[in-house]
Amino acid sequence: MSREPRTSPIVPAYGELTLSDLATSLLASLSGAGGSADANALGLPAVRRACLLVVDGMGWEQLRAHQAAAPFLSELAFNSRPLTCGFPSTTVTSLASIGTGLPPGEHGMLGYQVANPDTGKLVNGLRWPEDVDPVTWQAKPTIYDRAAADGIAVSQVGRGLYESTGLSRATLRGAAYRRAGFLGALAAEAISALHDTERALVSVYTPDIDAAGHQYGVSSAAWTYQLAHVDKLAEQIAASLPLGAVLYVTADHGMVNVGVEDRIDVDAIPSLWEGVALLGGEPRARHVYARPGAAADVLAAWREVLGDRAWVTSRDEAIKDGWFGPVDESMRARIGDVVAAATGNWAMMSPGTESHDMPMIGMHGSLTQAEQLVPLLAFLSR
Repeated sequence: MSREPRTSPIVPAYGELTLSDLATSLLASLSGAGGSADANALGLPAVRRACLLVVDGMGWEQLRAHQAAAPFLSELAFNSRPLTCGFPSTTVTSLASIGTGLPPGEHGMLGYQVANPDTGKLVNGLRWPEDVDPVTWQAKPTIYDRAAADGIAVSQVGRGLYESTGLSRATLRGAAYRRAGFLGALAAEAISALHDTERALVSVYTPDIDAAGHQYGVSSAAWTYQLAHVDKLAEQIAASLPLGAVLYVTADHGMVNVGVEDRIDVDAIPSLWEGVALLGGEPRARHVYARPGAAADVLAAWREVLGDRAWVTSRDEAIKDGWFGPVDESMRARIGDVVAAATGNWAMMSPGTESHDMPMIGMHGSLTQAEQLVPLLAFLSR
């Protein structure tokens, strides 16, 4: 298995080239004259109808390395530039950034699992706890609310099982949900929504490349075949756009393959648990919550044990270095006292505190180029 080289962390370019900037730029482009320069940081052209296809797990580097499997998307990528997704590079955080147009430090969806300061328990953004109200947890207005208030018809197209999840309630408020259980239905529902009205914002979400990467690994046969299916989905939507409408294609994160030899068993290293109250995040992006008075010792231990296998920093240092973008004071306590982002192909596993529904070969969450860079592809119907 190839090993991802260690580099300096790719700190997301908040305010310039991130998923949150894509969201605000898209909204501005639909609101007339392309919007103000501040709101439309990406300079997207003014349109009346737009479709945003979010392909879970299709990073920029992975797409560029598999051009033969995705000829349509690869042609669009030829004259395109990537975005940085934000930190952590994970679905919960990225979908919230797209949904709100805000960086993670402002919308507060700061990872797969983060501490609820009010209860001292972890909130899992994909398996939402019943005692946490998603609308209270993520209370900022969504771009869909704002678009609907401007008279734009807003639709979200995705699998029916996602319609009422906590994550959807936190990030998709304002969008009418259209159920589509397979790729052909995604295309049909998206095209129908675009043709139903003169002003439309249609968001489409497909999770299968991410699932293939987790279970089989990036570049596996299953992953590559799934990329080909998504390429056809994008091509079909593009071919049926109304005149003057635009299709944008992006992703929530990239991915790296993690070998068995690169899995650090945190549970087997007692010093990594000394002074720790909760271990949040996920294997490549950990929030470590310390017991009162133990933060400095926890930071020292994690740095000593992990060495160059992770970028390990304190909460204050991560905020200062811009990992989460501007941080709302009310969100600070959701960030770990210690934040550890894996370098290379390493992962910080905790089999005693978390389990997964499938073998995890492909992983994401950190600040490497393979995880941070996501495509921004555009097709304008003329």
